[in-house]
Amino acid sequence: MHASIPPMVSSAPTRQLASAAEAFAAIALAAVACDGELAALEARGLRQQLEYREPYCNFSDTAMAELLDRLLLILREQGCEGLVRQAAPLLEPHQRETALAVAADLTRADHIETSDEHRFLLELAHHLEITPERSDQILEVIALLNCDSLAG
Repeated sequence: MHASIPPMVSSAPTRQLASAAEAFAAIALAAVACDGELAALEARGLRQQLEYREPYCNFSDTAMAELLDRLLLILREQGCEGLVRQAAPLLEPHQRETALAVAADLTRADHIETSDEHRFLLELAHHLEITPERSDQILEVIALLNCDSLAG
């Protein structure tokens, strides 16, 4: 099941990310939404990727839902690129590499990488100021992790 993510035009003030934790989750959300759809498998993967990491592992179900709801509002207002543009400066260099790896993993949750997803990952690496050589390494490792090498 896929849910379309329609852009919203709003006269409300632009919402802003306030922390590295919000920024990291925002990049993960942008990754699953970058093709214009939010598949159930991708949404589940997003939540799983966050729930075992600090500080999200300490969030109640309500707190996690509120975080994702806030991020969805920003996504609808500003789109994936707007979300990424806000998030990137809030992350430290080591957090940026992990964010790219998580985003790459999430785009592969359905075992299909679309051209939109590939383009998103390249643009994300640019916004995160990760060198092309380093981003290629990260994306290659994630591709290997998601390769079903035992499939017929």
